[in-house]
Amino acid sequence: MSMDVVRAKHYPEVAAGGYSRVDGTIQFFGRIQALLQPGMVVLEFGAGRGHELLEDPVAYRRGLRELRGRAARVIGVDVDPVVMTNPFLDEAHVIAVDAALPLADSSVDMIVSDHVFEHVGNPDHVAAELTRVLRPGGWICARTPSLTSYVGVAVNLLPNRLHARLLRILQPGRKAVDVFPTRYRLNSCWALKRHFPPARFVHASYAWDAEPVYVGAFSPAWHIMRLVHALTPRPLRGVLFVFIQKR
Repeated sequence: MSMDVVRAKHYPEVAAGGYSRVDGTIQFFGRIQALLQPGMVVLEFGAGRGHELLEDPVAYRRGLRELRGRAARVIGVDVDPVVMTNPFLDEAHVIAVDAALPLADSSVDMIVSDHVFEHVGNPDHVAAELTRVLRPGGWICARTPSLTSYVGVAVNLLPNRLHARLLRILQPGRKAVDVFPTRYRLNSCWALKRHFPPARFVHASYAWDAEPVYVGAFSPAWHIMRLVHALTPRPLRGVLFVFIQKR
């Protein structure tokens, strides 16, 4: 049974528009679009090759994902040179790990980082650089697996060398080039408040449980995980949506 068939079986509303009621991408980028203004300069931190937008079959979701044309300028940075091929950026830079961002102080209005914070190895440096380039009143918007969730705990216990092997089994459609080592040092509420202290930032983050795609296309596992989602306290849900405004 394919992933699309399993998704439609558990979320029949997918037939009306192509997405489920718990779609994490629509939840995340819908809120970003609510914050985005035409004159803003946006930094995509960890922009990659733009594959999720390129390969998304749902037109409505693609429209929410694309920021270029709705902002004054979209700048992408990544440690992977593949960012230079990303067609959804106005400007792209390859950066070294723990290097300064090639941007002036207080030069961007919004920072978007999708599934990157879990890979950060030096949160002190990253937080300092994001703070430096963000203007007062600007937003940091990030999506990351939550350290305190069952997913975060399980992934943290699993050695990085096994991640790609497990993902090949559970998500056979995911490309090896899109699998990176995880660090889990900037994806909990306490870590965020430590590195972006409330005296300088307004915190509006929250946890979310989207479709359990990480268990693969095994329908009985979806039944089990949907029950787990229903019983899981909100702070322990799988994905952390980070929305932090600089004072």
